[in-house]
Amino acid sequence: MSEAILEVRDLTMTFGGSDGGWFSRPQKGFVAVDAVSFDVKRGETFGIVGESGSGKTTLGRCILRVVDPSEGSIKFLPRDGSDVELATAPIDQMRQIWRKVRMIFQDPQASLNPRLRVIDVVGQALQKTEGLKGRALSERVGALLESVGLRREFMHRYPNAFSGGQRQRLGIARALSTQPELVVADEAVSALDVSIQAQTLNLLQDLQEEFALTFLFIAHDLAVVEHICDRVAVMYRGQFVEVADTATLFNAPQHPYTRALLEAVPVADLRRRGRKTGKAEPVDVGVPPKGCRFSTPCPHATDLCRASRPPVRNINGADVLCHFAGEI
Repeated sequence: MSEAILEVRDLTMTFGGSDGGWFSRPQKGFVAVDAVSFDVKRGETFGIVGESGSGKTTLGRCILRVVDPSEGSIKFLPRDGSDVELATAPIDQMRQIWRKVRMIFQDPQASLNPRLRVIDVVGQALQKTEGLKGRALSERVGALLESVGLRREFMHRYPNAFSGGQRQRLGIARALSTQPELVVADEAVSALDVSIQAQTLNLLQDLQEEFALTFLFIAHDLAVVEHICDRVAVMYRGQFVEVADTATLFNAPQHPYTRALLEAVPVADLRRRGRKTGKAEPVDVGVPPKGCRFSTPCPHATDLCRASRPPVRNINGADVLCHFAGEI
């Protein structure tokens, strides 16, 4: 898993803002993703975790070019040896890339057209990209349904005839229909109950091995991330504050925000809860601090933290965005 399939450098996404005009002053926009850089290795599951509003979904949409990033580079490196710059690729080229980079959406009910039968929902991409129809389309869709644990005859039903877990399996089958190399899973199990979550996560792991997939897994549930991800990036207010392999991050977190997230996870035995390292005080998300984004709630913050952006420091295999990483 040493070869990179995705290389992101200094990716920034700003919403709103203006240069001003005859009768208005220039206005700063809201920076949802702020100079994020990372690599995703072929065959791994790279997790992005953080609170709601941290910029996780916006980052995923930038990679898929659902929205055009304001700045930065997004290089996709498929198996054919090409090198595609997704941030600036024209729409005609993106239509070809979307066959190799697919998405599993958060809400399976909202993402499936209730007016179409399953054969059309799952096979729509096959109809447009490969011109499949009739028996050939039925065979491909039937095989896809079986790969996600559904029966072939279900292809003639409508999405509202399925449970939430089954609808998510339909969404997974649709994502796999074009034989992608990279799948962006945006909160793919958050709308499901716990037992169905476990089944879906196990299914994703089985499919990853069967189809040689790479996952970019976006979530806010730390237990889910720990179960399925090889490496994890913790995102706070548009920035990656810590990136490490899963075992390192959960056993020895370095950033105060990562520690606060882990300590906020409910446990049955209160005696196992550690000392709090941060307090979630209300902050104005529209006006980030000049220095470290976490300086307002961080109990270790100093004038240096509030004045300057911290460098990325590698501590015990983790890349940490903190002035005092390894010292706290």
